[in-house]
Amino acid sequence: MERRIELEELKRLLAAKKYTNIRQFLAELNEADIAFLMEELEEEERLKVYRILPKDLAADVFSYLEVDSQEAIINSLSDREAGNVIDNLMADDAADLLEEMPANVVERLLANANPETRQALNQLLRYPEDSAGSIMTVEYVSLKESLTVDQAIERIRAVGLDSETINICYVLDARRELVGTVALRYLLLSQGDEIIADIMHENVISVNTLMDQEQVAEKFKKYDFIAMPVVDNENRLVGIITVDDIVDIMEEETTEDMEKMAAIVPSDKPYMRTTVGETFKKRIPWLLLLMVSATFTGAIIASFEDALSVCAVLTVFIPMLMDTGGNAGGQASVTIIRGLSLGEITYRDVPRVVWKEIRVAVLCGGTLAIANFAKLMLFDRVGILVAFTVCLTLVAAVLMAMVVGCLLPIGAKRLGFDPAVMASPFITTIVDALSLLVYFRFATMLLGI
Repeated sequence: MERRIELEELKRLLAAKKYTNIRQFLAELNEADIAFLMEELEEEERLKVYRILPKDLAADVFSYLEVDSQEAIINSLSDREAGNVIDNLMADDAADLLEEMPANVVERLLANANPETRQALNQLLRYPEDSAGSIMTVEYVSLKESLTVDQAIERIRAVGLDSETINICYVLDARRELVGTVALRYLLLSQGDEIIADIMHENVISVNTLMDQEQVAEKFKKYDFIAMPVVDNENRLVGIITVDDIVDIMEEETTEDMEKMAAIVPSDKPYMRTTVGETFKKRIPWLLLLMVSATFTGAIIASFEDALSVCAVLTVFIPMLMDTGGNAGGQASVTIIRGLSLGEITYRDVPRVVWKEIRVAVLCGGTLAIANFAKLMLFDRVGILVAFTVCLTLVAAVLMAMVVGCLLPIGAKRLGFDPAVMASPFITTIVDALSLLVYFRFATMLLGI
């Protein structure tokens, strides 16, 4: 409600062309809130508002805008203004911008950026995608271990405004190797003539430039850090990663896992920015694969066509058995995939996981079988042998589904694949085939068909 009122006020000021008032109005808001308001405006109005913003505030707001809005703003600016945009962004935000922009826009931005910015961006862009090096920022406060506290504070004052954070400073030796960290509060509470080497924290937790961003996020979660240093193979500090980047990574990884679990090729674009053709290309490969694999189910039904013709009532319960098995397998797989992603389950836990799922399957399958047996006898009024056949198959289907649902993701992880691929659609296809085989085997044994 508050944002809606702010948006109406901004539109009113724009219509009245009160640009000084707009500048004062926006200066009182948070950068993310300004970006939200700008996204609600028409493109022409959005460009006007961006030009009204003070240079420093404009750079902060720019990093919160959607890629389409960023591109439109860049294209509306002169070469010098475009260079100023890239120069005033934090290095990691600037690198993210360049990765999203078309090649001609990237060339224009780099051509008009200052040499220091180009050097920092080239350093970030050469790291593999989704690695720690690709998401780090090179704007941090480094201190020599031989400095005094007073000298360290003077350095922070000199470079702090251009740094991502000053809460934690990183202590380097003469070879630029990371040897410790010191928090700003310790500097403020220490005597001015104390040496940094004497007060720094030497047990440093860091990540390598080539570490996968998902592993970096796990480290942040484990240690509850707001920033973490990034070092190369020789333990030299090359950048830092801050918690705001980790939040974006966790959202990105979660979205990717959800898409894989739904049998969709992951996309790096928001849903509303993808075309029909792009959405089609992301979905059709798995749909084709699952359709082809589902032909096995049809083949099984066809092979027992004679049995079905003798006892046609069996056909009625096929959808229920297949759906129940698929749902049970999906529940197990989602639980296991989540445990794998959080590091709660490893390959060594397979026996415990399987034994647990077997016990859960017996309880769930037994409960479903009892409820279904009552329904079959009271409402469907089928023969008792048919009811036994359906209920025994139900227990077996749930048992197989849960075991398959827990083993496939762990096996995929062990082989180096993303366990999210082995989610509901894939498991459902396997369980459907197994359920039908068991169903017809029980039918031939108990019903003698």
